[in-house]
Amino acid sequence: MLIKRSPNGIELPFSSEITPREVFESRRSFIKQLAVGSIAGGALLEMASREAFAQGTPGKLGAKLNPSYSALDKQTAFKDASTYNNFYEFGTGKDDPAHNAHTLKPRPWTVSIEGEIKKPLTLDLDQLLKLAPLEERVYRLRCVEGWSMVIPWVGYSLSELIKKVEPTGNAKYVEFISLADKAQMPGVGSRVLTWPYREGLRMDEAMHPLALLTLGMYGDVLPNQNGAPVRIVTPWKYGFKSAKSIVKIRFVKEQPRTAWNEAAPSEYGFYSNVNPDVDHPRWSQASERRIGEDGFLVRKRKTLMFNGYNDVAPLYAGMDLKKFF
Repeated sequence: MLIKRSPNGIELPFSSEITPREVFESRRSFIKQLAVGSIAGGALLEMASREAFAQGTPGKLGAKLNPSYSALDKQTAFKDASTYNNFYEFGTGKDDPAHNAHTLKPRPWTVSIEGEIKKPLTLDLDQLLKLAPLEERVYRLRCVEGWSMVIPWVGYSLSELIKKVEPTGNAKYVEFISLADKAQMPGVGSRVLTWPYREGLRMDEAMHPLALLTLGMYGDVLPNQNGAPVRIVTPWKYGFKSAKSIVKIRFVKEQPRTAWNEAAPSEYGFYSNVNPDVDHPRWSQASERRIGEDGFLVRKRKTLMFNGYNDVAPLYAGMDLKKFF
């Protein structure tokens, strides 16, 4: 599979372009903290990130790189990928998950697989780790807010799990349901979203080999703030389509409700493929800022259709991707 590198764009990034209204004030506070924060403060955040990273199975996962599914882009540093996150269960600020996710307990953990399938299962984390050979894949991840990262994820194609449970002919969609535990997740008490967090894919999307059942990153288990202990990564879609801390996977007949589509249907469609030709109602999607690489006033990169993963284009043949955004 050919993976293209993103060319540099020509637009300057403006925070008002890329920041949702509901979190703008917390973002401004975060940027101010970055500007005046001490070295010690940065070290504490990095230490908290590493501590959360060690909450799951110790040691490396031993996954081998799959070059056929790996972007050639320069990888985002672990420090950036683990301290600049969207994980609303732990707060709306980009640094909130790294500060707050230490309360998440990724073990013991089970995921129930149910619905329109012949073989319902409940799998613990060790069973998930052993269900199929683990691979490392370097995926670009683009956020709807206009920033992107390049992360070495560890997991296997979601289709490996799907084949094990044998969906019936009635299974048209796959729904992912995240943990919603106020005792572990302080953000669940907020009214930002309806909890638990839900996401979904059409069956053919879920079966595409790029859709990754993800159990690690940077060679080890997932840090809490990045969706431990199990999440989905769909690299051709905006980041919010990749459900984190999954506790249930359901195979259903009808298109499932999804968290952001339910919260703001005019802004977040069910499909949510990366499409530079479809602007968010409050900002352009034509360009992006690569975290850890581009300075705040450096020119942006041009956003690529499907985030550069053109292998998925046949899934949407004949669809109006401005209508089904």
